Amino acid sequence: MDTIPHVPVLLAPVMQALDPARCRIVVDATYGRGGHASAIMKLLDELAELVLIDRDAEAVEHARLHWGRLENVHVIHGPFSCIGRELERRGMHGRVDAILFDFGLSSAQLDQPRRGFSFRHDGPLDMRMDNGRGQTAREWIEEVCESELARALREFGEERFSRRIARAIKQEIREGGLHTTGDLARVVCASVPGTERHKHPATRTFQAIRIAVNGELEEIERVLPMALDALVPGGRLAVISFHSLEDRLVKRFFRFQEKGDPYPPDLPVPASMLKPRLEPLGRPVRPDASEVAVNPRARSAVLRVARKVAREAS
Repeated sequence: MDTIPHVPVLLAPVMQALDPARCRIVVDATYGRGGHASAIMKLLDELAELVLIDRDAEAVEHARLHWGRLENVHVIHGPFSCIGRELERRGMHGRVDAILFDFGLSSAQLDQPRRGFSFRHDGPLDMRMDNGRGQTAREWIEEVCESELARALREFGEERFSRRIARAIKQEIREGGLHTTGDLARVVCASVPGTERHKHPATRTFQAIRIAVNGELEEIERVLPMALDALVPGGRLAVISFHSLEDRLVKRFFRFQEKGDPYPPDLPVPASMLKPRLEPLGRPVRPDASEVAVNPRARSAVLRVARKVAREAS
């Protein structure tokens, strides 16, 4: 079993945003390998409770090994969109002081070839966050039609050569190939004209297929309203995104909740009637050069933080 990493992404700004020392209930909805959870636990009062959620069975095993014996720690195996149901079951809904989402893949997932997330290691085409449930990437690719595959590459990977890549992938499937991440990377590289500096040609394709297989964007859209409802007035919501599609959803949700009730724009409505549910806490935060030097995978991370409006309860 691997040890808890000491330097999770954007640790200092996350701790400043959540301020665990003031909290009675904190939720780390994307446990990973416990980097943020470990830092949160060090600052929590002994009577405070910590909820750890992850859909990856190996991450849950890691959490139970490190925290499972503590009465004030609750380890939950499931997608983060189970947050509403699980908090209701524990009588915590509407009482949570801070919630953290870190949408990035953990190093443990990326560095294990058998998980199939990375084109840098040859392994089975799996890519499931919970590798005990649902279709593998290979099964999904085989099932979808060429046009649907191209659409996924274009929308989820922002891939310019989506049609060309989709055509080559489906041809490889028909010929009985495409069983490993190495096979997929080879097909993509052969389909893409030229190369981008500092980016592997298969980066966007792997991202798109992983997002489709795991329903990642739908999960984010479902969970953000649940998280807001679960917070106590004054509670804080911190979200780390790693690519523009995730961050766009978070930014849109925050802005919508900051505006309040959607009255027609030409209706003269005083600000007191708008009833916003969130207020931003500072500007988006990105890793500085020193963090990126230590952890290059952090370079695309962005942290957004907002507080649930306290007057909502009145």
